[in-house]
Amino acid sequence: MTEPKLAQGPKADLGIKAGQETKEPGRENPKYLWRSGEMVEWDKATVHISQLGWTAISSVFEGIRAYWNNDRQELYVFHLDAHLKRLFQSMKIMRMTSPFSKEELSEAITGLLKANEFRGDSYVQPLAYFGGGIPGYLAVLERPGEIVITARPSASELSAPKVVHCNISSWNRISDNVMPPRVKAITNYQNSRYVSTESRVNGYDFGIILNSAGKVSEASYACIFIVRDGVAITPPISAGILESITREVVKDLLEQDLGVPVIERDVERTELYISDEVFICGTAVEVQAVGSVDRYQVGGGETGPVVAKLREQFLSVVIGEHPRHPDWCTPVYQGG
Repeated sequence: MTEPKLAQGPKADLGIKAGQETKEPGRENPKYLWRSGEMVEWDKATVHISQLGWTAISSVFEGIRAYWNNDRQELYVFHLDAHLKRLFQSMKIMRMTSPFSKEELSEAITGLLKANEFRGDSYVQPLAYFGGGIPGYLAVLERPGEIVITARPSASELSAPKVVHCNISSWNRISDNVMPPRVKAITNYQNSRYVSTESRVNGYDFGIILNSAGKVSEASYACIFIVRDGVAITPPISAGILESITREVVKDLLEQDLGVPVIERDVERTELYISDEVFICGTAVEVQAVGSVDRYQVGGGETGPVVAKLREQFLSVVIGEHPRHPDWCTPVYQGG
């Protein structure tokens, strides 16, 4: 196994090990990560401390879930092709090119999960950034980026219904002419961090962000749907939302499996208060019912019938058992 080149110099021993200071109690680091075409032992994956900070300005990433099907003894990476497509789109807007094809990155992700011998729900994160000591704030045109892929165990909560409570944040959503939300960029997430921090300080689970027009955009780190009179409604892309892969999956399942019409249109703040159901969705949060907004109870304050059925369908999809969408799941072990 070849170790990637490390920064040289009199203080190269200041390399920071991946996960060295951030490992959660009781969680062991995985054996490997993938860096620039090679499997690298976790504790040997270092960069010089001088390369931190400014590099993050132009970094883009993806969050991808892999789900374990115990009956089949198989790990399925969910919507891998769609995630890699969005990663490449984010890189393009940053004027960053990839040294690797989508097919190579797909093989890298399944290979990394297999190398780490993951046999349980997992979370995969490819990260693309300008390496070589080039500060991320400098204007570069069509320069190749570095790509690192990490993976960690991450248990799904789809089988354990969870109800969250939200507030309307005092922070507004970023816009396409400011910091394009369709780019899954590290820097964009400062917007959600402000919202999330404010919400937690005030005793809520998630904040809901309004755009500059005062319309509902999304929740911190998740998209949002409301259900009124049997119709599911979600803000349009033009409301300043991330072009969410989970959102598209939810729309398909609602319409095709549950017979619930889906409309994309502007959503007013007070509609959240009087909806029959509200829920958020995303790769990290999966599908979670909202029990209240600004301490207005939504419906019965619990998981409603639409969200309950949606979670069941969503679970069948991600573990490769949905009859219409086996193509959304990439097998890790039986795949080669």
